[in-house]
Amino acid sequence: MYMTTMTQGDAKMKIIVGITGATGAIFGVRILQMLREAGVETHLVMSSWAAATIQLETPYSVKDVEQMADYHYSYKDQAARISSGSFRTDGMIVAPCSMKSLASIRMGLADNLLTRSADVVLKERKKLLLLTRETPLNNIHLENMLKLSRMGTIIMPPMPAFYNLPASIDEMVDHIVYRALDQFGIHRDEAKRWDGIGK
Repeated sequence: MYMTTMTQGDAKMKIIVGITGATGAIFGVRILQMLREAGVETHLVMSSWAAATIQLETPYSVKDVEQMADYHYSYKDQAARISSGSFRTDGMIVAPCSMKSLASIRMGLADNLLTRSADVVLKERKKLLLLTRETPLNNIHLENMLKLSRMGTIIMPPMPAFYNLPASIDEMVDHIVYRALDQFGIHRDEAKRWDGIGK
């Protein structure tokens, strides 16, 4: 069960989902699955290395992941509708977000459809959430994240929580995805939330 925040006039929410080649492709996959269950229209774009990571880390093929989205685009297609600010969207999630993509977004390089879409989301003052994946972080990574945070980007490294006593990796992944979707007003009833001690 979901409670969602809808766009103006109760129109269907539209969210762009980007998947880069950083480890953690399952986060992008689970976000697509949960957004579909929530009735959110999704627009998927994957970087050139995302395909390799999906095949290496998950039981899914690239085609499987593409079929989880309502629409999908080649990262080379700079003419796709999500590359324009005239395309109405509620924001974008990049999960996982590599340090290369982070740097490109921070600099406004817009060298492929994924980073161009993020650039558009920023210029249109829409919500941009990055599940940044790298450890340890050097000064360049930290400065890039700080700069984007000051622009309004939500920087959300996928940190596991343990207060909910996860019994599997799937539960740890899902908890992070629940928290990401919370940022867009999409709330999953089964998400375990902190309720204090001794209650």
